[in-house]
Amino acid sequence: MAEFTTAETLQLLREGTLEMEGLISWGSNYTFLTRACHEMGQLQAVYKPRKGERPLWDFAPGTLCLRERAAFLVSEALQWKLVPATVLRDGPHGWGSVQRFVEHDPDDHYFTFQGQYETQLQRVVLFDILVNNADRKGGHVLLDKSGRLWSIDHGICFHADYKLRSVIWDFAGKPISDSMRNDLKRFQRRLENPNDQMLQQLCELLNEREIEALHRRLQTLCEETVFPQPGPGRHYPWPPV
Repeated sequence: MAEFTTAETLQLLREGTLEMEGLISWGSNYTFLTRACHEMGQLQAVYKPRKGERPLWDFAPGTLCLRERAAFLVSEALQWKLVPATVLRDGPHGWGSVQRFVEHDPDDHYFTFQGQYETQLQRVVLFDILVNNADRKGGHVLLDKSGRLWSIDHGICFHADYKLRSVIWDFAGKPISDSMRNDLKRFQRRLENPNDQMLQQLCELLNEREIEALHRRLQTLCEETVFPQPGPGRHYPWPPV
């Protein structure tokens, strides 16, 4: 399969014809494996239609797909490229998110490679704190064939209230590297610029309280020198994988 740049991948996901390949049955929301076909090529993608989202008491209905796109924007702005290319568009089952599918061994997940890929996992941890990820299961961290980690399933992120639940607490109390702190501070400068295109897009995806909470979490992270300890209440998702 041809290799595409991020810009080409986004164009292909936005403009390509989506051919349904099957239902991904292990998710709590309707999720489909598709193939995006375009004159420049084709690739597999994960399609999550808005009308297939299961109602949640603490997240506004119809917003999970918006949060998938917001997570991608934050990942790109940090230049960490943790989240596969993600767009919002109409599809065979209506409007929703479409994300590049990462080829991986489903038997490999966080618990099978725990203790490896330290730098990449530390970025995942900081990213989850920043976006307030309420569901970082072990199976939501994928290892591709090149040895690169990807984080997926960000539909329940960015809540204004503390919701962080993760299986990755290996680094609590350990120092945050200067390079990662610099990345966070660079992102903070962008988030404080009202003319920044990334911020303008986030404001279309998240409500005002959620944007304000993102600012607060980022400020706290920029002041931290070590990885935070687990917060109050239940801090692990269920099931863990």
